Amino acid sequence: MTIVKEITIDGRKVAFSASAAVPRVYRARFGRDLFADLSVLIEEMNASSESESSLPVASLEMFEDIAYTMAKHADPGIPETPEEWLDGFGMFSIYNTLPQIIEMWKINSKTTSRSKKKPVPATAQ
Repeated sequence: MTIVKEITIDGRKVAFSASAAVPRVYRARFGRDLFADLSVLIEEMNASSESESSLPVASLEMFEDIAYTMAKHADPGIPETPEEWLDGFGMFSIYNTLPQIIEMWKINSKTTSRSKKKPVPATAQ
């Protein structure tokens, strides 16, 4: 199941998509694991604040790559590189956008996770 959400960035709505294909596309394009990178970003964001802006450059790049991949998946018409895409924004706050992206993954995980156990018939209990 694909989850699509519009997030306002620099005054304009941008569509982002979370589906089973996104981690694969991310890995193919950037050579990294999307879920491992999200985990790092969550930890680093929890340890910092927007006013401190203490996230390492490598983490900001991970965030930009994740956001780009999800936006490109939702709208194939966006530019072909993250740099070109980011150049279209004056301001792009990780502190506003990342929590919404994480929430999309939580929703996507809930809708795709199903119990594999078969229910026990009432007479066997």
